[in-house]
Amino acid sequence: MARRFRGFLPVVVDVETGGFNAETDALLEIAMVTLRMDDDGYLHPNETLSANIHPFDGANLQQEALDFTGIDPFDPERDAEFEIDALTAMFQTVRREVKANGCNRAVLVGHNAHFDHGFLRAAVARNDIKRDPFHPFSSFDTASMAALSLGHTVLARSCKMAGIDFDNSAAHSAAYDTFKTAELFCYIINRYKDLGGWPLPASELDDDDE
Repeated sequence: MARRFRGFLPVVVDVETGGFNAETDALLEIAMVTLRMDDDGYLHPNETLSANIHPFDGANLQQEALDFTGIDPFDPERDAEFEIDALTAMFQTVRREVKANGCNRAVLVGHNAHFDHGFLRAAVARNDIKRDPFHPFSSFDTASMAALSLGHTVLARSCKMAGIDFDNSAAHSAAYDTFKTAELFCYIINRYKDLGGWPLPASELDDDDE
């Protein structure tokens, strides 16, 4: 795993939010899926982590966004956690996986990754979390990868084109979307391997452009 991604451990992340501004709008759900590589070098989804999140104090909630996701932020049955508690527990698992795979740090994988990364970074800063295992600015975007490999960018359509089941009625749940994004990422990486794109010749693998 470490050699395949230059010391990074890909971790798939999805968020559901109360708007589009990471600095002002509420983080309402977050999910992460770690990945494993089998003995033949193929990637598979591994462990799923998810949490419903209390809106932070003063968070903006746009009704349009809530209508889109169907989330009621104040429903007591959500069993919501505070950002710092949910992220601390998730980061502990991610750091464990980084170490177990011989990697240096995690890299966020997301469908339109800039959006998810922005909300994650904002929550880390807001809660002054010191041990964030994710690279501060690098990410892998499955929308771009799907455009290249499948000719489409929408998650549901890309999954169906890849032969991955996708239930539209379950979409816009962070846990569901994250797992489907993980399946799509694994499909693209594994298909590239099957097409002969990986592994590279040993001479190229030994060159490390730091």
